[in-house]
Amino acid sequence: MAKKRRPQTAAPAAAGAADSGNYPVVGARQPCPCGSGRRYKACHGRAAAQAATELVRRPFEGLPGEADWVAMRELVPAATARLTLKGGLPEGVTAVTLGTVLPMAWPALHRESGEILLGLQNDTASGDLSRDLADTLQRALAAEPGTPVDAGRADPQGPRLQDLLDLDAPFEPEVHSGFEFWLEGEEEPAGEVAASLESANSAALPTTRLTGVEGAYWCEAPGKNHLRWVMARPEEELLDALARLHAAGTSSLDEPQGAEGSRLVGSFRAHGLTVPVWDLPSEMTAQDCEKPAAAFAERLAEALAVTAPLTADERRARSGLTNRQVTLN
Repeated sequence: MAKKRRPQTAAPAAAGAADSGNYPVVGARQPCPCGSGRRYKACHGRAAAQAATELVRRPFEGLPGEADWVAMRELVPAATARLTLKGGLPEGVTAVTLGTVLPMAWPALHRESGEILLGLQNDTASGDLSRDLADTLQRALAAEPGTPVDAGRADPQGPRLQDLLDLDAPFEPEVHSGFEFWLEGEEEPAGEVAASLESANSAALPTTRLTGVEGAYWCEAPGKNHLRWVMARPEEELLDALARLHAAGTSSLDEPQGAEGSRLVGSFRAHGLTVPVWDLPSEMTAQDCEKPAAAFAERLAEALAVTAPLTADERRARSGLTNRQVTLN
């Protein structure tokens, strides 16, 4: 992994910069770039530290495919998606690819080929995942080919992904059975790389993205399969609609063509979105889920349109769903 580097301390700012407070981010114990003589953390770093701890509840809001961004961040072991930058690619960069996890848990990698790999499932320094990822992406674009990019601390006033990416470009994740997307070229991995790849592949649950609805992912687990469906709907409205369906006995994914025994068991809360979860029989495949999921989406749309207060049975169903909700992030 590349050695961590901190930005160089700037000389005292000119009067115009002092008025605006537009100072570079430096190490907490370094002299503040404003020239006050105090450490950064005791001067202009205070505002930066406060901004860094403020949690952005929906960091991917406004990006195409918000539900799939959340799924790749929290639910999917191995997946990639091509990203499109505003204004096109810089000279020497051939592509920008988002990946769930990168080798050695690198935040990003500038490959010898010129492709940028940006890791999504990494710890971040602030409460704004979008800004942290944008900072990593910018540093990866500027890195030399063949260089991994280490973790950094984003400028609290720096750009977010919503500022760097083309918001009109589609976001289309590709789910992989393993982490072979780490490899570049046709060479077989060896040594530590081969061992790391084997270990990562052995821990990944088989996962498939449904094609008929947005944000739904089937996964195979010991004993039973699951469908985890990220829904970009206001949480309170969605829980009300799910409660209506649950009380009416229509919240499962069963159809005559599908397997019996699917059951809505609860939900996750992840990055501001709600993720209902169904237990599925072990014989129910991702393909078996396609038609029942599309039918459920229609029932859900109808339930979301109902504005009447919940009945007693629906309130009990909602309470049960809320009690089984787990917050991931």
